[in-house]
Amino acid sequence: MSGSISALTVAGSRTSGTPIRTQNVMAANAIANIVKSSLGPVGLDKMLVDDIGDVTVTNDGATILKLLDVEHPAARVLVELAQLQDEEVGDGTTSVVIIAAELLKNADELVKQKIHPTSIISGYRLACKESCKYIQNNLTVGVDDLRRDWLENAATTSMSSKLIMADSEFFSRMVVDACMLVKRPSDKRGGVSVPIKTINVLKAHGKSARESLLIQGYALNCTVASEAMPKKITNAKIACLDFSLQKTKMKLGVQVLVNDVDQLEAIRQRESDITKERVQKILATGANVILCTGGIDDICLKYFIEAKALAVRRVKKVDLKRIAKATGAVFLTSLTNMEGEETFESSSLGEAAEVVQDQISDDELIIVKGPKAQSAASIILRGPNDFYCDEMERSIHDALCAVQRVLESKSAVAGGGAVEAALSIYLENFATSLSSREQLAIAEFARSLLVIPKTLAINAAQDATELVAKLRSYHNESQTSSENDVYKWYGLDLENGEIRDNLKAGVLEPAVSKIKSLKFATEAAITILRIDDMIKLDPEQKAGHGYQQAYDAGEL
Repeated sequence: MSGSISALTVAGSRTSGTPIRTQNVMAANAIANIVKSSLGPVGLDKMLVDDIGDVTVTNDGATILKLLDVEHPAARVLVELAQLQDEEVGDGTTSVVIIAAELLKNADELVKQKIHPTSIISGYRLACKESCKYIQNNLTVGVDDLRRDWLENAATTSMSSKLIMADSEFFSRMVVDACMLVKRPSDKRGGVSVPIKTINVLKAHGKSARESLLIQGYALNCTVASEAMPKKITNAKIACLDFSLQKTKMKLGVQVLVNDVDQLEAIRQRESDITKERVQKILATGANVILCTGGIDDICLKYFIEAKALAVRRVKKVDLKRIAKATGAVFLTSLTNMEGEETFESSSLGEAAEVVQDQISDDELIIVKGPKAQSAASIILRGPNDFYCDEMERSIHDALCAVQRVLESKSAVAGGGAVEAALSIYLENFATSLSSREQLAIAEFARSLLVIPKTLAINAAQDATELVAKLRSYHNESQTSSENDVYKWYGLDLENGEIRDNLKAGVLEPAVSKIKSLKFATEAAITILRIDDMIKLDPEQKAGHGYQQAYDAGEL
């Protein structure tokens, strides 16, 4: 037993107590400092160059952190936090990392004042719970007040910090139209569902950003398999096949002994006949559009051309699944049924008003218009180069997520630091009402939230101290006097360096985004704060190396 303990001591290094906590906080702040300057409508971009020289220019927090090669385990928690926020909400990735790092920094100060981490953790949890409750009860806009212009405002706010900020009005209308096309009733009572994954975003560089367009239908970055095929099919009956249509061949390892050349010719003829039968089974059901994830053989193409059908090969699997869902088709992985026979039924076909090959810029696309089962939308982005188009795609994704969250939750909050300032005042007052040791942690939580308006003002080259002080005074009045209740919507006007009513100005964000940001940031900070010991194991030594050491020491 003693031998195993000494072996563990030799095989790694151990850091305990205050040094490891301070080290973790420094690592988290280093990550936050990387993305801090990209927050807000005038945030700056980052240029990331990977090990093979590929360049990415972006100010999207999740993208920046995903491309960083982070080694420190505590810093990696913040990288995963940004990715989680991106998956769950789609926007607010930069602010969630900044808040988490600030919570950690202030917690570390409390620990240095001999306050136990457990007390800080319980205080943070209580503060987070009260914050979420206060946002839902006091800071959200009512359900009946949501209008189309407010949805556009939510999209514009999301895009205000992006590269396409100058054309945000144009793109916000496009984003809301796309969400309205795919919107459908939800299982929840009176709710709606907006599956934004069904909106296909394609990029084609060339022309200006304002020449981007929204298509009512699903656009595929493919062309017809043969130029002899029709380029347009009306009343389309669509077959979605997740396999190749190749000439049938005998499996590898199968041996056929023939005595006569005619028999060999008969085998070859039968192979061709099997291929023809498979194609005929598909065409016999009335299918006139065949979408296939694999290749299509020349023999199969010949039969499709004769039947005046439109066939597309090498369609992405994810696209084919979405088309199958939109048109009501069955996504088939083979023609074989439960009895092992190859059949194809007309009920497996999807329907659409029209399938057409259209030219967009230099590229030709297949567009499925008017799908029967549920509507679909595609956005084709134009831009001067690939970097611009990539960043446009990330911006559109964030805007789509913002509109989706506002539509589904039917609630929004004022942006520009309004929520954080209101929570800061509320939590400070709440902390003084407590007589327990959590009071200090809640006060630090309140102070941590001010990092968002401060960073917004600094990035906009404004006087952060003065602006945040003014903002806090407005929110203090709104919470102490019911007459000044309208002040709760007040946030920063970064263009003019003033305080304004951001609800009236149309600076809106999804309430869900704020609530989840706070929850995720708090949990991430608590996870790192709980760590008081790090045991780092050395890389494994080569087999036999330990025996050689023991032999040299005379132990064997």
